[in-house]
Amino acid sequence: MQLSVLIPTFRRPEHLARCLHALEEQTKSATQVLVVARESDTETLALLSRESFRLPLQIVLVDVPGQVAALNAGLERVEGEVVAITDDDAMPRPSWLERIARHFASDSTIGGVGGRDHLHDGRRYRERAVVGKIQWFGRHIGNHHRGVGPPRYVDVLKGVNMSYRMRAVGALRFDTRLLGAGAQLNNDMGFSLRVKQMGWRLLYDPAVAVDHFSAERLDDDGRRRRSSEAVRNESYNETVVILEYLPLRCWPVFFAWAVLIGHTSLPGCAQCFRRAAFGRPAWWMFKPVVLGRFMGLRTVAIGRPRAGAHEGGRTRRPSIERTDIQLAWTDQSTSTR
Repeated sequence: MQLSVLIPTFRRPEHLARCLHALEEQTKSATQVLVVARESDTETLALLSRESFRLPLQIVLVDVPGQVAALNAGLERVEGEVVAITDDDAMPRPSWLERIARHFASDSTIGGVGGRDHLHDGRRYRERAVVGKIQWFGRHIGNHHRGVGPPRYVDVLKGVNMSYRMRAVGALRFDTRLLGAGAQLNNDMGFSLRVKQMGWRLLYDPAVAVDHFSAERLDDDGRRRRSSEAVRNESYNETVVILEYLPLRCWPVFFAWAVLIGHTSLPGCAQCFRRAAFGRPAWWMFKPVVLGRFMGLRTVAIGRPRAGAHEGGRTRRPSIERTDIQLAWTDQSTSTR
C-alpha cells in the first residue's frame, strides 16, 4: 500500500525538522511526503533548502493563510492510496505508518484511521475510554490524547493524527467557509464527519501514536492567548460543522446546551459561572461564543453549499466486506501507553 504524508506548517522550522526526522525512522516508508508552507514563510523555506532529509519530500507553496487552504493544496498533490496527516509539532512514532497501513488493509469499509497524540506539555492527563464521539445533541467528546484500549470505531478524528483512504476522500476538501487565518479550529472534525456521512467508517487505535509538543500557534488562534475574534471564529466553525451533521430536530437541543452550558473552550452560562468560581473569569468569552453560534446557524440555515460536497465530491457507499477479526491487531506493549 502506498502512503502519502501531508504536513501543513507555518514558521516552526525546528518542530518541522523533528517531525521529518521522525518520518525517516518509520518501519514502513512513505511513498510521498508533502510539506505545505506559505510563500512568505522564509524560515521554513530556508530549513528545507539547507537540510536534506532521507524522504521523498515535495514542497507545496500556498499564498492563502489558514490551515484549510494548506490542507486542500496538499490533497491536490497526493499520489498514495492513503494520506496520513499530522502537524509540524508532532513526532510520529516509528510504527505509525505501518499500523495505519495494516488497518486500511484489514477492512475495505474503513475510510479513516486515527490514533492517540501523547501531549508533552508538562501536564498529567487521565486516560479515557470514550474518544472521538458526537453525542445525539451535538456535544463533541474529543479525548484523543487520552485514549486507551483496543481499536474502535468513532465519529471524529483529530487533525494531528488522522489518515484517510483517498477513494473515500474523492473530491471532498476541507471546508473553505471556516473562519480564521491560522489553525481554523474544527476543520478536522468537519472533514471526518463528512467522510463518515458518506458511509465510510472511522477507526481510532491508541497504538497509532504520535508525540505532540503543542507549539504555540503564530496567529490569532493561539493556544495560550485568545482574542474575542478567535473565540467567535471557533464558535462559528464548531456550529457549522455540528449543525450540518445533526438532524434538524436536534438543533434546538444543541443550541440550548451550547448557550446554557457549553464547554471549556466555548463556555455557556454554566461554564462561565464554574470558571469564575475557580478564579478563571470567562464572561468576556460569552458574547463572542453566542455571536459565533448564531453566525453559524445562519450559514447553515440559508443552505450555502458545503465545500467539496458537490456531486463529484460524493463517494459511493462502500460495500460492507467485514473483516472485524483483523481489527483486533495491536501491539499490547504499546496500546495502553
